[in-house]
Amino acid sequence: MTDASPRRRSRGVSMADVARLAGVSSQTVSRVSTGHPGVVEKTRIQVLQAMRELGYRPNSAARALKRGSFRTIGVILFTLATTGNSRTVEAIAAQAAQEGYAITLFPVAAPTQDGVLGAFTRLGELAVDGIIVIMEVHLLDAVDLTLPPGVQVVVVDSDAGDRYPVVDTDQADGARQAVRHLLGLGHETVWHVTGPAESFSSERRAAAWRAVLEDAGRVVPPVQRGDWSAASGYEAGLVLAGEPSCTAIFAANDQMALGVLRALHERGRRVPEEVSVVGFDDIPDAAAYLPPLTTVHQDFAEVGRRCVHGLLEQIHDERAEAGTVLVPTTLVVRESTAPPPALSSGRRA
Repeated sequence: MTDASPRRRSRGVSMADVARLAGVSSQTVSRVSTGHPGVVEKTRIQVLQAMRELGYRPNSAARALKRGSFRTIGVILFTLATTGNSRTVEAIAAQAAQEGYAITLFPVAAPTQDGVLGAFTRLGELAVDGIIVIMEVHLLDAVDLTLPPGVQVVVVDSDAGDRYPVVDTDQADGARQAVRHLLGLGHETVWHVTGPAESFSSERRAAAWRAVLEDAGRVVPPVQRGDWSAASGYEAGLVLAGEPSCTAIFAANDQMALGVLRALHERGRRVPEEVSVVGFDDIPDAAAYLPPLTTVHQDFAEVGRRCVHGLLEQIHDERAEAGTVLVPTTLVVRESTAPPPALSSGRRA
C-alpha cells in the first residue's frame, strides 16, 4: 500500500482509477466530469467521492482536443476603466458562464491594428473557440479594423458592421430621447458635454444631439469636451454654469453628469429649478445622485447575451453574417429635469 500510493501519484490518477473505485464505467465518470445531466444522483455522488479520494482532476485540455472545443471565449479590449467596457465584460462573462463557457480577457495597450492582430495571435495560442472584440475607439494607425480570416468573431461598439457581426447599444436613439425630453419640457436648446473625440459612442451621441436640435430649428450651442470622468464633467460644468442662457444639459455619461451637478451646485445654479441635467448609462448609483439623475438606460446584460449568442452561433454553425444588431435604450426620468425657470414660474402663477 505504501509503495502503490506514491507510484499512483507520480503517474497521475486516471479516469479508469476513478471508475474502479466508484464501481462504475469510465463512460459514467466522463459524464460526471463534464456535467452530463443523464447520471443518477446516487451514482454521481459515488463518482465525485471517488474523484476527491483519489485527487482526480479532469483533463480539460485533453477533452477539448478530443471534441474540438475549448469552451473558452477570448475578449479583446483597450481599457476596463470606462463604465461601458467594464459592464460589457461583466455581462459577457455572466452569459458565457450560463452557456458553460469561460472567458479569457486580453487587454491591448494601445488601440492599434497591430495591437489587435497581436492579441488575436496570442489568444489563438491560448486555445479559444471564438473572440469578442470590444472596439470602443477608432484605431490610431488604421482607418478600418481588419481581422484575420477564418476566426469566429463578434465586435462590440464599432462601425465595422459592413465587414463583421457587430453588437451595439442604440447610442443615437438614446441621445435623441434625452434631447427630445428636454425640449419637450420647454427648454429652448440643450447644451452638450460630450465624451472623447475618438470614441464611437461619444461620436454617435453627439451627432444625434446635434441632429435633434437642427431638426427642431434650435440653436446648437458649442460642445464641451470631456473624457468620461466626473472631473472632466466638473470642468465643463463650471463653464456651463457661467452661461445664463444654459437651462438644459445633456452629458454623454453619468460620471460626467455627476461632475456637472457638482459644478452647478458650487456656482449656485439649482437643479432642476434653474438647470436640468440628463446623463447616459443609468449606472447603479444614478438614482442616488442629488438630485436623482434622469438618464438613458443601457441594457448591458442584453448586449452581453447577444454577443455570446452571436459568437456561439458561429462556433456551432460556422457562419458569420456582417451587420449591426442594436440593443434598444430607455430614458429613465428622475428628479434632475424640469421645465425651464420662465415656464416653471408661469405655471406656479
